[in-house]
Amino acid sequence: MIIFEQEIKNRSVLFMTETNFKKAEVFFLEKNWDSTLVYSMKQLSLSSQNQEIKNYCHLFRGYSFIGKKIFNEGQKELNKVTKEFAFYNTIKAKLGEIALEQKEFKKAINYFKEIEFVKENKLLGIKKGNVKYNIGICYLHLKEFDKSEVYLLKSIKLQEQQNDSLEFVNSYGDIATLYYEQYKDNLAIPYFEKAYQLSKKIKDFDLKRRTALNMAVVEENRKDFSKSLVYRKEYDQWKDSLNDQNKIWKVAELEKQFAVKQKQKEVSLLQAENKIKIAERNGLLYSAIVLLFLLGIAVYFYREKIKRNKIILAQKEALDELNATKDKLFSIVSHDLRSSVNAMKSSNAKLQENLALKNLTEIDKLLHQNSTIANSTYNLLDNLLNWALLQTKQSYFEIESHRLFFIVEHVAYNYQHLLAEKNILFENIVSKKDIVFADQESLKLILRNFIDNAIKFSKENGTIKIYSENHDELYCNLIIEDSGLGMNEGTRIQLLQETTLLSKKENENIIGAGLGMQLCKSMIKKNNGKLDMQSEIGKGTKIIVSLPKTNPNG
Repeated sequence: MIIFEQEIKNRSVLFMTETNFKKAEVFFLEKNWDSTLVYSMKQLSLSSQNQEIKNYCHLFRGYSFIGKKIFNEGQKELNKVTKEFAFYNTIKAKLGEIALEQKEFKKAINYFKEIEFVKENKLLGIKKGNVKYNIGICYLHLKEFDKSEVYLLKSIKLQEQQNDSLEFVNSYGDIATLYYEQYKDNLAIPYFEKAYQLSKKIKDFDLKRRTALNMAVVEENRKDFSKSLVYRKEYDQWKDSLNDQNKIWKVAELEKQFAVKQKQKEVSLLQAENKIKIAERNGLLYSAIVLLFLLGIAVYFYREKIKRNKIILAQKEALDELNATKDKLFSIVSHDLRSSVNAMKSSNAKLQENLALKNLTEIDKLLHQNSTIANSTYNLLDNLLNWALLQTKQSYFEIESHRLFFIVEHVAYNYQHLLAEKNILFENIVSKKDIVFADQESLKLILRNFIDNAIKFSKENGTIKIYSENHDELYCNLIIEDSGLGMNEGTRIQLLQETTLLSKKENENIIGAGLGMQLCKSMIKKNNGKLDMQSEIGKGTKIIVSLPKTNPNG
């Protein structure tokens, strides 16, 4: 097992940049099964994942379920590992051991035979002698004695090369049992004796007990009752030693708990005495300063009153501004929703008319129009929901490291049909090396809003380009550039203000409530980032989102 754990450390070092994977590996090596299951599942839930990491996660989860005695789930996870995985043979051995423990002997034999002839250096900690031994035990349970004999004798030869005394005792005992069940006492007894003699060199009381009992039975069958009685006494002695050992451990644990409680009592007593002494000393001090306190209290309350009035006034102004903002928001959102529903209603009426006339060209046009209206309304509702979650502090938020390229690629995929409708050329040239620390879902929401705006503000045959700039030590810039309508300087400054919500102004068909922009600003701020814009009328717009390269909370 030590070799196996060392191999896990050595071979998984390539993936240590994956935070969840690293935590899962640490907890796995510590045998903290619950935490291993949590972090390996988090790693598997990430969208960008290579097969090697998946294999490690399934291995971690399989061993964790087995450690918790949930064998069926453990088998399911281990069976998900692919043949190319370095630990595939180790997993087959583990599946064989589970089947053997569950008394599914034929199934266990199939697993062990898959790795029977694999070279030991590819078994990564599994001994070939143990594989042969396990196959032999399976055949022994199935009463296929000839096959069992072949494999058990092979396992003994391999164990002799490894000089493993503990394994010798088990193997000798099992081969003796094999012969004994076939009434081949002359072959069984030498192995019982070998197991007994070898057990004297080990410290395992349970093995000593079993070998002594076997010898007692052997001598009893030989009718040598005096020797049998000696072995019986030795068996009882080891049995008592085993019980005594367990009792010693229990007593030691109880003594440890008692000692801890005694220490806690002593500490509590000392703390109580210290508190009394401190109270006596402080009593005199407090009496001395009470007059000064009474003199200063009037000044203190006067200053506090002035400070409190200033705070209340500032809070009132902020609250008035927020209320005005929210009132304006709901007014505009309700207007947009009503407009979208009316537009959909009108379009559906025309669609029914054209269906009756079988005007396929107009039907196709109206269906695309309905799709655009539905998509716009869905984005508005999605932003409204996320804004509400943000305001009520119900949104889940976890800052982790992410590669910008894959986040952009994932979000942009959902806009392919909208880009195709307007024949817009889209380019994702973000560097695959650029890593930022941000919450994944809020980063996707920011990108969705800016890409959606870029599409709406772009004319047909336009271009949208997303790229990164990595010139700052602290921040990486993600830039969304379009060749659309652009905006004047006044609008640009207004958009960057903290609480501004735009109403419909220059273009009734494009500019909406500004809720998406407000939400983006809040999310960027929560991600410890910065927002900037560059734009000119008729020359398009650049949205610059600066995100930290390191974890500000780490």
